[in-house]
Amino acid sequence: MNQYETVFILTPVLSDDQMKETVAKFRKLLTDNGAEILNEEAWGLKKMAYAIEKKSTGFYCLVEFKGEPSIVNTLETGYRRDEKVIRYMTVRLDKYAVEYAEKRRNKLGKKEEA
Repeated sequence: MNQYETVFILTPVLSDDQMKETVAKFRKLLTDNGAEILNEEAWGLKKMAYAIEKKSTGFYCLVEFKGEPSIVNTLETGYRRDEKVIRYMTVRLDKYAVEYAEKRRNKLGKKEEA
């Protein structure tokens, strides 16, 4: 199983509940297809570098997961079918990126405890 990281941007016109429902939908899509979710972060509403579909902001979400390579196609098909997603990117993490992601998760975990 490979380790992946996906970041997707949701349209800014969503309510907070709609954003959480959409993230939960993609989390369920991953787990239903045999992926193990390692980390999930909602970065919130951020300004984008350039306008996409005449929108200058968007809700950014990051999900780290382990799974088979075929799951990426399923996930990205789900992104393309959902009109709430305006951009997405999924990458496979190499061993150095995996180490960095673990350090980052540990650092974020310690901040949340404090």
